[in-house]
Amino acid sequence: MSDLSPTHKAEFVEFIEMLCHEAALEILPHYGPEVEIERKSDATPVTLADRNAEKRIRELIRERYPEHGIIGEEFGQDKTDAEFVWVLDPVDGTKSFISGVPLFATLIALMHHGRPVIGAINQPVLKQLVIGDGDQTTLNGKPVNGRPACSLEQATLCTTDPIRPTLWQNNANWSDLPPKTALYRSWGDAGGYILLCSGFIDIMCDPLMEIWDCAAIIPCLEGAGFTVSGWQGGDAFDERCIIAAKAPLHAEVMKTLYPEDSH
Repeated sequence: MSDLSPTHKAEFVEFIEMLCHEAALEILPHYGPEVEIERKSDATPVTLADRNAEKRIRELIRERYPEHGIIGEEFGQDKTDAEFVWVLDPVDGTKSFISGVPLFATLIALMHHGRPVIGAINQPVLKQLVIGDGDQTTLNGKPVNGRPACSLEQATLCTTDPIRPTLWQNNANWSDLPPKTALYRSWGDAGGYILLCSGFIDIMCDPLMEIWDCAAIIPCLEGAGFTVSGWQGGDAFDERCIIAAKAPLHAEVMKTLYPEDSH
């Protein structure tokens, strides 16, 4: 939820739509088997698509809102104490991108007084744009609310990396969760949240995220009516991790992860 006026929200949403379009123009020419890959200092991959898209988004923000701050995965921070700060992940899911899997997306969030109030998840290959403001979420302009909560035994569970050690963080009994679901897949990265919001899956779990990974996603989930928590059951943005499902399914997930706890 935010205290932005409807007029202000509409202005920012229109601008975000334009940013996503412009980012896609930078990304799509690099999508294919000939993509050139570099390695960052932490050995994670990065491409010209990441860098060119973020450069373009930053240029447009500085032209339109020079007083706003920016936090980006590729080019760092600027004016982070501003009232409004944009958080950018030009290609969330670079490993999917370089593998030709359209689960990557551009993530753009607007923070107001340090909290994300509007977020966009744009998948340019499939032409899917999810925008949420905590109150409403749309897919290509049409409201979406996921699908109603089902039982854990009927649910489709997704995560980005099914063998990531951090899935067991906070002493979570992660190994107990997938066998209790109907289907477990690594349809993750930002694309998993598009599947969640649009009603194709039931649970998304990401155990370790940076601010640019989660800031855009949380308003989309909240606007679509999902219960969203961190791995410790608290605020997902503060914890920098996400467990998302409709209530009461979310409670079943937490009870499975922490059977001795009272989450």
